Amino acid sequence: MAVNGIEDALKIAKIFQLEGEFVYVSIVRNGHINDTYSYQTSTNHYIIQRINKNVFHKPDEVMENIKNVTDYILEKVKARNGDVLRDVMTIIPTKDGKLFYIDENDDYWRVYIFVEDSVCYNKPTRPSMFEESGRAFGRFQRDLDGFPAENLHETIPHFHDTMARVEQLKEAYKNNKAGRADEVKDLYEKYMKEAYLADFFAKVAKEVPLRVTHNDTKLNNVLLDKYDGHALCVIDLDTIMPGLNAFDFGDSIRFGANKGDEEDVEHAALDIEMFKAYVKGFLDGCQGSLTPKEIDVLVEGAMDMTFECGIRFLADYLNGDVYFKTSYPEQNLRRATSQYLLLMDMEKHKEEMHKIVDSLK
Repeated sequence: MAVNGIEDALKIAKIFQLEGEFVYVSIVRNGHINDTYSYQTSTNHYIIQRINKNVFHKPDEVMENIKNVTDYILEKVKARNGDVLRDVMTIIPTKDGKLFYIDENDDYWRVYIFVEDSVCYNKPTRPSMFEESGRAFGRFQRDLDGFPAENLHETIPHFHDTMARVEQLKEAYKNNKAGRADEVKDLYEKYMKEAYLADFFAKVAKEVPLRVTHNDTKLNNVLLDKYDGHALCVIDLDTIMPGLNAFDFGDSIRFGANKGDEEDVEHAALDIEMFKAYVKGFLDGCQGSLTPKEIDVLVEGAMDMTFECGIRFLADYLNGDVYFKTSYPEQNLRRATSQYLLLMDMEKHKEEMHKIVDSLK
């Protein structure tokens, strides 16, 4: 591969059905998984990506999922006279009609149409921004209501299997590969007292529909209109899989309604105004497509995703920081501690959170 990837993107562009004459190409440095390039022609703007096959071992299944889901959403967008170029992602095929191209290094490449006049943000700075994020993910659920989720490939097996994550933490604590078990004994025992959430959702899974879930519902995976801030479409669809709606909702809250960031121990707490804003947008976007039971467990979904993410950080710390990227030795421990403190604050506000959901449903 070329050092900066630009030469590769130029070669790859010639293989896909792009319109117009080449103007420029540049590296897009947002995102931590795939290599992304902005490719401008005289008539169109495209996004070229090399899929990270170290994360996604079967890129062909990833692309099949994305194609089936975006085709389904496109029909819903057309039915409501929406903007087919801004309200859903558009895959550009290769010149021989394929969804992706495999180069001489066995790297997988794909191309999307760039959504014009759109922006995305890493963290919400005001409730109205988070409300629009909720509206986008709610509409994503509504548009895919009726899609046979069981037909999707599971691109990362057991990704939100909380029970399996608990067992992984127990194993990490027992094996103590990094020699850190004594240091985290107190935090480990505190987390084990919250493991009831895994049992709770094991039962809930039998009572709610299997949905198409995004599984990475952070604000930066929603495109907003550059001028008025309204939600356009959900992006980064690589982790689309069958799952529970509460987990998508919960991961949004865990990340976006935290007063601090994932490793900010000093400020880890629930921002109740951000929570309320997201619930309002999310339920508005869903427009009645959720069952009463799904709505009833949204709060627990936020708690479970905070718990699950926290024990993953802690397990990785015990294993020697082999999964999550770290820039200093205690980073995963701070992440795990922050998530635990956020979970405890959610426990304190649980009744208030339920009342907010009930008032907006």
